[in-house]
Amino acid sequence: MSCKRPASDLAAVIIRAQHVRQDYVREDITLRVALLEDDPDHAAQTVNSLQTAGHSCEVFSRGETFLRGTLHETFDVLVLDWGLPDMSGVKVLDAIRQRHDNIPVLFLTSRDAEQDVVDALSHGADDFLVKPARPAELLARLTALKRRADSAGAVAQPLSVPPFVFDPAASAAKLNGEPVELTLRQFQLAVVLFRNVGRLLSRTYLLEAVWGLNAQVQTRTLDIHVSQLRSALKLPENGWRITSVYAHGYRLEPLG
Repeated sequence: MSCKRPASDLAAVIIRAQHVRQDYVREDITLRVALLEDDPDHAAQTVNSLQTAGHSCEVFSRGETFLRGTLHETFDVLVLDWGLPDMSGVKVLDAIRQRHDNIPVLFLTSRDAEQDVVDALSHGADDFLVKPARPAELLARLTALKRRADSAGAVAQPLSVPPFVFDPAASAAKLNGEPVELTLRQFQLAVVLFRNVGRLLSRTYLLEAVWGLNAQVQTRTLDIHVSQLRSALKLPENGWRITSVYAHGYRLEPLG
């Protein structure tokens, strides 16, 4: 499939990508990806990986053109670099989320500090990979994000666990009737926990249920989201607590 190139400095991306031939197993899901990357070589590597697996990609080198492109076109997953000529990837993500757009977002960046991961997830990113990404892992992450988004979009009955109500159809949470601001992944994690009150859930189970990832990959992502969820839902002040069980996982249980 072809990859569009709105930025002139990336005009040679496809030509270079064609010289890097690798064999990957094609997925049963076809993705349309928007890639925000100002480095032609890194863009070429990502494009090649996606095209070889049967996916399509549109490359943008600046945040402003990316925001315009994603407003007028439909994509399954967004892949963001952090450092860009006109704005940071985090600012781009903020603008995406301010549209109330829950499209899956993966950061693909050379930044690897834990605080960078925390910042990206806090702003609503769904996953985080450090360059250079292994092609098979990148494809697995993107496919998992698409599957989880499709699952989250399925119509389901609201889950009422006083004082909380979770509406899967709208990805919305309420506390005592008032809206609670959660990212999509925080909401999905909350639903999994509140559907399994009193049950000890392993890290593997939670990662696969929410992110579709193997427990060996980015397990700190789960810990960060649990901490953020405690704060957002004001736990344990509202009668529930999320207990960490060493070397195993988490359990949601009522107080008292």
